[in-house]
Amino acid sequence: MRKILLAVTPARTRSVLQILVLLAIASCSSPEPRLYTLQTTQGPTLAGGPRLLLIRQVSLARYLERTQIVRSSADYQLKVQGNDWWGEPPGAMIARVLQQDLTQRLPGTQVFSDVGAISPDANWQVEVNLLQMDVNQAGVLVLRAQIAVSAREGEPKTESERFEQPVPGSSVADQVAASSQALGKLSDAIAALVVSQVQAHPSQRPSSAQRATQVRRTGKP
Repeated sequence: MRKILLAVTPARTRSVLQILVLLAIASCSSPEPRLYTLQTTQGPTLAGGPRLLLIRQVSLARYLERTQIVRSSADYQLKVQGNDWWGEPPGAMIARVLQQDLTQRLPGTQVFSDVGAISPDANWQVEVNLLQMDVNQAGVLVLRAQIAVSAREGEPKTESERFEQPVPGSSVADQVAASSQALGKLSDAIAALVVSQVQAHPSQRPSSAQRATQVRRTGKP
């Protein structure tokens, strides 16, 4: 039988190595990340809110300021979903959801956020420190936050809140849904604190100059 021998040339060697490198890269490449977003939830409506309300700042604990979704912070260890990401920066996303939640809960109140293009000269403002939003060892979503509501003049009224929301399953989507529900509970607490402060300080009404500015910016009196 005749044997055919192929000469091993430098060019052939380079081609084989290039193919091997490409195969190695393809085998090690990560799949496309799965993107998630928080959603608004319905809550009880309250009368007596201010005409304008500004969410001035939403501050997150540093461990939450990441693209990857944090599963847990128990036992001195962060468990992060490496390929499950938030679809937008977490701070801006939470501010957006709170804005929409509060708009539904405070009919007659125009709610704005300082992360948006419009930040009116509001007499009342809200600030939020989000300290925790992850799943504990029992599989329950825990949300802890500090909220402050203040008028243009006067000391802010502060409260600390803690909510637990059962996670219906083990998937990341279940955790995101529970996080949305917990943010809805936080919005309920913020709305109640806003109304109580407005009723306690009826003198904090927009001036004529502020009302004129409001009409120019929003088109509504």
